[in-house]
Amino acid sequence: MFDPLDLFKKKKKKVTLVLGGGSARGLAHIGVLGVFEEKGIPIDSIVGTSMGALVGASYSVGVSLKEMYNTAEKFSANQLMDPTIPRMGLLAGRKLEAMVRQLTHGKSFEDCKIPLTVVTTNIETGEEVIYNKGDLVKIVQASCSWPGIFNPVQIDGKLLVDGGIKNSVPTRIAKKLGADYILAVDVGFCVKTGKVENIFQMILQSFQITGEELNKYQALESDFMIKVDLGDLNQVSFERAHEAMIKGAAAAMEKIPALKKDLGL
Repeated sequence: MFDPLDLFKKKKKKVTLVLGGGSARGLAHIGVLGVFEEKGIPIDSIVGTSMGALVGASYSVGVSLKEMYNTAEKFSANQLMDPTIPRMGLLAGRKLEAMVRQLTHGKSFEDCKIPLTVVTTNIETGEEVIYNKGDLVKIVQASCSWPGIFNPVQIDGKLLVDGGIKNSVPTRIAKKLGADYILAVDVGFCVKTGKVENIFQMILQSFQITGEELNKYQALESDFMIKVDLGDLNQVSFERAHEAMIKGAAAAMEKIPALKKDLGL
């Protein structure tokens, strides 16, 4: 039976969780998700780029936070190293693909318990390319493929690379998709001062500078932002995974009262 009082009840906000890129820094997302689970923060959909896409995909298909935490603790950058003759990247990307397959249990978009959107970039046109169907493993691999470091991934006739080079925190994409309430997590970048001595450091530093600038503007598109302060932890500091996850959890916990009030929980 229709209750007239329903007209006056506050409409429940549908929460779109936006997870930014950051490679090793992005492991902080696991800590954030742990707090959301503990405190009952609803997540109705996820939009992710780069490491945010990988963490978001794993969570969406039902991988437990405990498994994600344990995998992150044991991971090292060496597990991604498969050097190739440099034509479009220093690394072939086969090990990256294998890692994505392992962390998502080889599942597909159809297996997602929480609707997922993954953001990539077409390196030949500069356009963002977003997916919520298709080959989940290959699409997440593309979203994580730093140009110049990993070979790009060919999908649907497009040459795709890291979604973060255009959407480091893809709030604008979430808004374009019609998100009701955008809850974003920004793990920031680590712009260093000092000597740059090789091509890897050169590419890494360029990502830090560009990403830090992008984040300033993309954060404005969110309804609620959790910014994780990771200090000097850089994109390849996988050996500091525990620290990243702990700091992610701490940043989320600090914001829970304000977030619950904003969501009417």
